[in-house]
Amino acid sequence: MPPPADIVKVAIEWPGANAQLIEMDQKRALSSIIREVCDGWSLSGSEQFALRYADGPQLYITEQTRGEIKNGTILRLAISPGRAARQLLERIQSHGIDARLEALKELAKLSADPTFAAEFINMEGIGTLARLVESGTHFGEMLAFTLTAFLELMDHGIVSWDLISLSFIKQIAGYVNQPMVDVSILQRSLAILESMVLNSHSLYHRVAQEITVGQLIGHLSNQEIQTYAIALINALFLKAPEDRRQEMASTLAQKHLRSIILNHVIRGNRPIKAEMAHQLYVLQVLTFNLLEERMMTKMDPNDQTQRDIIFELRRIAFDGENDPTGTEKRKAMYSKDYKMLGFTNHVNPALDFTQTPPGMLALDNMLYLAKVHQDTYIRIVLENSSREDKHECPFGRCAIELTRMLCEILQVGELPNEGCNDYHPMFFTHDRAWEEFFCVCIQLLNKTWKEMRATAEDFNKVMQVVREQITRALAMKPSSLDQLKNKLRGLNYSEILRLRQSERMSQDDFQSPPIIELRERIQPEILELIKQQRLNRLCEGSCFRKLGNRRRQEKFWFCRLSLNHKMLHYGDLDESPQGEVPFELLSDKIPVSDIKSVVTGKDCPHMKEKSALKQNKEVLELAFSVLYDPDETLNFVAPNKYEYCIWTDGLCALLGREMGSDLTRSDLDTLISMEMKLRLLDLENITIPEAPPPVPKEPSSYNFNYNYS
Repeated sequence: MPPPADIVKVAIEWPGANAQLIEMDQKRALSSIIREVCDGWSLSGSEQFALRYADGPQLYITEQTRGEIKNGTILRLAISPGRAARQLLERIQSHGIDARLEALKELAKLSADPTFAAEFINMEGIGTLARLVESGTHFGEMLAFTLTAFLELMDHGIVSWDLISLSFIKQIAGYVNQPMVDVSILQRSLAILESMVLNSHSLYHRVAQEITVGQLIGHLSNQEIQTYAIALINALFLKAPEDRRQEMASTLAQKHLRSIILNHVIRGNRPIKAEMAHQLYVLQVLTFNLLEERMMTKMDPNDQTQRDIIFELRRIAFDGENDPTGTEKRKAMYSKDYKMLGFTNHVNPALDFTQTPPGMLALDNMLYLAKVHQDTYIRIVLENSSREDKHECPFGRCAIELTRMLCEILQVGELPNEGCNDYHPMFFTHDRAWEEFFCVCIQLLNKTWKEMRATAEDFNKVMQVVREQITRALAMKPSSLDQLKNKLRGLNYSEILRLRQSERMSQDDFQSPPIIELRERIQPEILELIKQQRLNRLCEGSCFRKLGNRRRQEKFWFCRLSLNHKMLHYGDLDESPQGEVPFELLSDKIPVSDIKSVVTGKDCPHMKEKSALKQNKEVLELAFSVLYDPDETLNFVAPNKYEYCIWTDGLCALLGREMGSDLTRSDLDTLISMEMKLRLLDLENITIPEAPPPVPKEPSSYNFNYNYS
């Protein structure tokens, strides 16, 4: 007979004594259980003790968290968090250097525990640490442990960052500005400054006064602190007032940030880890977001300066560089020229730029092409102006729509996604990457228009094909603009048609009743194959990143299904694993029989708790939670859409529910299509045996029944 649900069997350790094996009644007060354990070892003053986990982060157990204890868990009797906080506070203020170092080392470890942190903070512990830093008397390991403890304590969100003093900020900034500082101190100093900027508007201004971008860029040559430096640059960029961002971007360009990142990070001799990839993605997004103002600016048809840009486009295309009288001679032909340039409004093309997005950004792109790639611009315009009217590619209209499309693809104007690492190396290879990207894509559009032999009525179809060409090429992560051109060259219109054909079944070929019947017969076995694949992947397990207040010090946890599909094992890891993690290293587990349901997106408990800044669409699309008895949850944010589909499908299969992800539908269609084609191919290759000779006496018909399944 199984034990009651409220009873968990645990082992409790105490140094120098045999472990106690007890059945813990979860309905009984924790203080009563601790008293009984202390009595077992003849320890007095049970109120001075507490229980902690013996493995993993070794967190304290409270009445609020005791429900997470599972059967077979190993616990440890320890001094209470209040007593530990008081002792450490006394020791870090002692005169003995060795004693103080050991106390700070222990404090740095314990500060990650929210229960201990609350006790230590209540005793004015953060103020004590801040004064130690401000004194300037701590160096080396002692200072590194002090900064680590301070950062861990502040990250619990119990104390407002606004309470930090200016002298503390100056001291931390001083470590960043000094030429020779220990790497561990520099890492923690950069991390503290990043948290200040992200968590306090007033501290942003103070930090910005103490730290220059040039000083941060100087740290990018050190591989140990690159990620921390870029994270602080991103934080300053993100929190800067709008009028300061363009100025900051100019400073970054003058300091050659892009080329330094390209040479020392992207093309460095170390693989790029997930956190660095995220910071590069954030920098990419923030850089492109500088285009938002122009993207959302309508053209004023009465503004002569803006109209002069359109005149310049016409002049470059039709007048030539050395024709001083060209403007006067062609005034009467402006309307015709604007039609040849492909504008919708021939009389006043300024009206074409009054819609946002893309607004004035489209005109900026066109002018860049006309001035920097003049031969290409003139060739595109003149080539189309000499075509038959029905096949001409309207350059102006195409450039405007293409700019809008590129803004959508690169999500210009949207905040960075907390869980995204999707940076593109090629955007770090050119100072004018956005404009060059547009120039490559407008040539692609012109080429695709010709390949499709399109007319004005086909405009939207051409744009759909071009979007597919660009998104497919970007997915290949070209490392340079030249590589992008090569990828796009291989994705011509014929190749897009071939890819489309291979990725979906022709509805016309597979709608006959026999084929529909064959599909229905095949589908259950294909679904079973997919189910087994999903469960096998769950048995292999996956690594998930813990979402917290900061990303620079990544924390991971791993989850995998037991081979008999009865237990879900999980546990914390110090770093992202390379390959499979043994079950022995995963300290926690959930019986599959206890799982009640799986919820996704905004229904997840951890998504309801997230702040608006971090709670964006892409994180929602990767979030899912396992709800299990008694009213507990295990929360996930998948590293990517593929892992999200694998895990949600696998968990649904585990619970005997329908697998409904996009991946399953895609796999189902693909596998059924392949199987049907194989079976139909077998039918074509069957040799029908000749009929036996007819019997003269009694002619009869022969009916051949073949089972092709």
